[in-house]
Amino acid sequence: MGLTLRDRSAKGCLRSLGGECWIDRESSGCEFRDARLGDRFRKLLTQIGSAMGQSIPLVCQDWANTKAAYRFFSNDRVSEADILAGHFQSTRDRAAATEGLVLVLHDTTEFSYQREKSEAIGITKSINSGRDKAGRLRSHTVCGILMHSSLAVTIEGVPLGLAAVKFWTRKKFKGTAALKKKINPTRIPIEKKESVRWLENLKQSTQLLDHPGRCIHIGDRESDIYELFCAAQETGTHFLIRTCVDRLAGDGDHTIADEMDEVAVKGLHRIEVRDSNGDSDQAVLEIRYRKIRVLPPIGKQKRYPALTLTVIHAQERGTPKNRKKIDWKLITDLPVGSRADAIEKLEWYALRWKMEVFHKILKSGCKAEESKLRTAQRLTNLISLFCILTWRVFWMTMLNCAFQPIVITHSRPS
Repeated sequence: MGLTLRDRSAKGCLRSLGGECWIDRESSGCEFRDARLGDRFRKLLTQIGSAMGQSIPLVCQDWANTKAAYRFFSNDRVSEADILAGHFQSTRDRAAATEGLVLVLHDTTEFSYQREKSEAIGITKSINSGRDKAGRLRSHTVCGILMHSSLAVTIEGVPLGLAAVKFWTRKKFKGTAALKKKINPTRIPIEKKESVRWLENLKQSTQLLDHPGRCIHIGDRESDIYELFCAAQETGTHFLIRTCVDRLAGDGDHTIADEMDEVAVKGLHRIEVRDSNGDSDQAVLEIRYRKIRVLPPIGKQKRYPALTLTVIHAQERGTPKNRKKIDWKLITDLPVGSRADAIEKLEWYALRWKMEVFHKILKSGCKAEESKLRTAQRLTNLISLFCILTWRVFWMTMLNCAFQPIVITHSRPS
C-alpha cells in the first residue's frame, strides 16, 4: 500500500519569499554599527555566493574590493552575531510560515587549519603523532575552530535555516580519561563544562522560533545530558536524543537498561539501508518502548528533579554483512503510545543526518577549511557568511526534492 505526499510546508516557504531577492531578505535584519558595513556584507554575500568555493581575491576580482573584504572580516565592529542576525530572523519567519512541528537539529563540527603559529586561531584537540626513536608516544595539537549549530527543519526535512550558532576554541585540551583521573565529570556543574553549549543553543533556538511546544530538539549521543532534559522542561519545549548513559531509574535500585530488558518486542519496522559498498539492503528493526521514571546523577540529585521520560529501543534482527548492526536507543519527553508513534520518532531522529549534510556543504562546497585568514575572529566571520550560503544551497536542493511525489510503503506489523 502506498501513499503520495507533497511538501506543503516547503511551498509555504517558497511563497513567503515572494519576489524579494533572497540576499536582501537574509540581510535585512542585520544591524551593523555602520551602514557601510551592511552594504559591504551584502556585496560580499553576492560575490562569494556567485562563486562558492573560490578564494576571496578571485571572487572580488580586483585589489580594491579584495582589500575591502579583508577589512570587513577583520573589523572589530563586526561579529558572527551581526552577520547571522538577518538569517536568524528569516529562519523565524520561515518557521512561522509553515504548519506543524519544527525539528531543531543540533550538532558540533570542527574546522582545521594549517598554521605555523596557532595562537591567533586556537586549537581544537590533541592527537597522537606516533612514537619517537625511544618508543615514547608523541602528540601535537590541531589548529582550528569548533562550531556548534542548530538547524531548524520541517518534519519533511526541508531546512528552514539556522536558529543558533556558537564558535569557540580550546586553550588547553584534556581527554576524558585524563579528566576522570582527577574528578568524576558528572559532579562538575554544567556551567563549567564545554557541553553547556547544548543548553545554550536549545534555549536560544527555542526563544528565536517563539513556539516552545512546537519545537523538538534532536541530538546525537553527545547531547545525552540530564541538564538538557531539565532545561527543555523549564523552557516548555521537547527533545529526542540518542542516549548512551544507563541512568538510575524508578526508585534508584535499578537502571534504565534493567527495565528495558523486561520489555517485549512491540512491533517490527522494515527500512532501506546501504552497506559499506553503497549497495541497497533491508533491515528489520525490533521496536521496544516504555515510559520510565529517570533519576539525575547521584551528585546532582539535590539540584535536579526526577523526570518521567520514554525510552525507545530499535535493534536490528540478525547480523548484517558489510555494515554495522543498527542499534538505536532514544530518550524523549514526547508521548509514545503505539508502534506507529515509536516509528515516527525514529524517522524524526533519522533526519539528524541532514546536519551532517549541512556541514559537508559548508566544508566541501564553500571550502571553509581552505581559507588563509589568520585569526579566529576573521575566520568565524567568514564561516558565518558561509553558513548563510550553505543554507541557501541546501534549501534549494531539498525544495526541489520535496516537490517530487514521495511513495511511502507501510511496514508490516509484528
